[in-house]
Amino acid sequence: MDILKKIEQFRDEEEKLRWEGTFGDYLQLLKERPLVAQSAHSRVYNMIKDAGVEVVNGKKKYSFFKGELFGLEEPLERLVEEYFHPAAKRLDVRKRILLLMGPVSGGKSTLVTLLKRGLEKYSRTDRGAIYAIKGCPMHEDPLHLIPTHLRNDFFDEYGIRVEGNLSPLNMMRLEKDYHNRIEDMPVERIFLSEDRRVGVGTFSPSDPKSQDIADLTGSIDFSTIATYGSESDPRAYRFDGELNKANRGMMEFQEMLKCDEKFLWHLLSLTQEGNFKAGRFALISADELIVAHTNETEYRSFISNKKNEALHSRIIVMPVPYNLKVSEEEKIYEKMIQDSDVAGVHIAPHTLRVAAMFTTLTRLKEPKKGDIDLVKKMRLYDGENVEGFNSADVEELKKEYADEGMGGIDPRYVINRISSTIIRKDTPSINALDVLRSLKEGLDQHASITTELKERYMNYISLARKEYDDIAKKEVQKAFVYSYEESAKTLMNNYLDNVEAFCNKSKIRDVLTGEEINPDEKLMRSIEEQIGISENAKKAFREEILIRISAYARKGKRFDYNSHDRLREAIQKKLFADLKDVVKITTSSKTPDETQLKKINEVVARLIDEHGYNSTSANELLRYVGSLLNR
Repeated sequence: MDILKKIEQFRDEEEKLRWEGTFGDYLQLLKERPLVAQSAHSRVYNMIKDAGVEVVNGKKKYSFFKGELFGLEEPLERLVEEYFHPAAKRLDVRKRILLLMGPVSGGKSTLVTLLKRGLEKYSRTDRGAIYAIKGCPMHEDPLHLIPTHLRNDFFDEYGIRVEGNLSPLNMMRLEKDYHNRIEDMPVERIFLSEDRRVGVGTFSPSDPKSQDIADLTGSIDFSTIATYGSESDPRAYRFDGELNKANRGMMEFQEMLKCDEKFLWHLLSLTQEGNFKAGRFALISADELIVAHTNETEYRSFISNKKNEALHSRIIVMPVPYNLKVSEEEKIYEKMIQDSDVAGVHIAPHTLRVAAMFTTLTRLKEPKKGDIDLVKKMRLYDGENVEGFNSADVEELKKEYADEGMGGIDPRYVINRISSTIIRKDTPSINALDVLRSLKEGLDQHASITTELKERYMNYISLARKEYDDIAKKEVQKAFVYSYEESAKTLMNNYLDNVEAFCNKSKIRDVLTGEEINPDEKLMRSIEEQIGISENAKKAFREEILIRISAYARKGKRFDYNSHDRLREAIQKKLFADLKDVVKITTSSKTPDETQLKKINEVVARLIDEHGYNSTSANELLRYVGSLLNR
C-alpha cells in the first residue's frame, strides 16, 4: 500500500501545481515573477546553476551532473560557460545547434537524457514554471499574443523582451473564439514531459526513402479537409511534428549527421531566426534548444562536404571525450554494475580500479617529454603525487594533444568483459586477475581492433597487471603488520627524534641505558631511501619535516602519522620491506605449521574486516602474493 499512497500523494502534488487563467491573469503573474517568461536556453542554464556549483582548484563542478557523468568536469564546464550561459543572456550563441561530438559510450546520450529528465522536474518548480496558451498543440508562449507595435511598451513596463509571432492556429482562435480580446485568451501552466510530448522532442534518422518531413514539422489532416474546405486552414493541420512538440523545451537530434539533407535544412531557419516552415502557413515561431550528437568520423565527413557550409556555421561543436581519470572510470563501472542484476556478486577490492587503469591507458597518448611515461601520466591525471611533477606539469601534458580521450576502449566493452567473468566463474567472487584475463581474451573477439592496436592493448594489460602486483603486495604486507598503525607511529616517532637531533646537531638519549648517542643515520637513511631521497637531498628533506612540525605547533595542531604524505609512504614501505621475508614464508608454505596457519587466519580476517575482501578473494590474494614473492 505504501507505493499506492505515494502515487496518490504525487497526484495531489501535481494537482496543486496546476494553474489556469486568462492572459490578463498571466500578466499579473509576470509582474510578481518575471522569471516565468525566460527562454528555453535560460531555463536550462538556471536549472543547472540552481542545482549547485562547487569551485575546486579554480574549476567549476556542477552538482546537476553529479553521480551520473564522471571525469567530464572540464567538458561540462565548457558546455555550461561557453554555450548555456551566453545563450541564457540572449547572445548569438543561442542561435546555434549544440552538437555533442565524441566517441561511442562517452556520455553524450547520458548528458542529453540528464537535460531532458532535469527539465521535466524543473518545470514542476517555481523557478522553472512554464505557462502556455491553453489548447495549443505547440504549447505556445502567451506573450506572442502581444501585438508587435506594443512590444516596446511592454518591455518598458515589464522589462521582458518578446520574440516570435503568434501561430496560425492561435491567430484564428483569437479572431473567431475570442473576437481579438487578447486579455481573455486562456493560459495554463504546463509540465514538460517526453512521454506526453510536451516541450521535449526526439528525432531519430531512419531510411531516407520512407521517413517523412512531417515527422519534424507536422502534416495535413486530410480527414478534416471536407469540414474546413482548405489545406491552408490551420485547423486542418496536425501540429504534431517533433519541432512543434519540442517548443518551449528541447529537441534531441539523435545521430543528426546521418539525417537526410532535407531534414537538416529546416534547422537553418529555426536556429537563426527562431522559426520554421510548415505546410501552407507563414513561418512558425519556436523557442527550443536543439541538441544533437554524433561521432568524430561522421563529423569530419560532414564538414568536408562544401554543401554543408551554411549548416556548419550554425553549429557549435562541444567535444565530449572519454574520461581520463582512473578513479572516475572506476565509478562508471560501479554505477553500471549497481544498475544490473549482478550487483550482489562480490567483486574483490581493486578489481574495478585495475580494469579502469587498462581502459585509461588505451585512451592516453604517449607524452612528448621523455622524462615521463604513460603510467606516470595516468597517475598525474588522476590527481596522484608523482615525484618530480606538479599541477603545472599536468596542465602542460593536457595541452600536448587537443584530441586526447577521443579514442580508446569504451566503458561498455569493459562492463561486457566483467559481466562475462561474473557469469563464467563458478565462485560468487571475482578479482582483478579474472577481469584482466577476460579483457585479454576479449581483444581477440573485438572485430574493430587491428593487429597493431591489439599488441599495444596487450602491453597496457601488462602495465595494469604490474600495477596490480604492487597493490596486492602492499595490501597483504599491510595486513600482516600486527597493530599496523601503532607500529608505524612508533617507527615515525623514532625517526623524528633522530631528525630533530640531526638538524639541531645534538644527541639523543637511549631509553634503555640513558646514554647520550649520535642520531641513528642508518635508521634515517633506511626510511628515506624508500621514497628515493638521495644522500644529497636528505638534509633538505629532514629540515622540511622539522619546518612542518613547527608550523603545526604554531597552529596548536599535533603532527601525526598522516601529517606528511611522503613521510607516511616512507614509513609504510620500510615496514613492508622488513616484513617481506615473513610474508613470503607464510603465504607460500603448502603445509603451514600451526604458527603459520594462525598467522594466515589472522591476515585473512584482517583483509575481510578492514579491506573489504570476502573469504574466497582474501585467500586468492594470499596465494597470488605468495607466488609473486617467490619468483
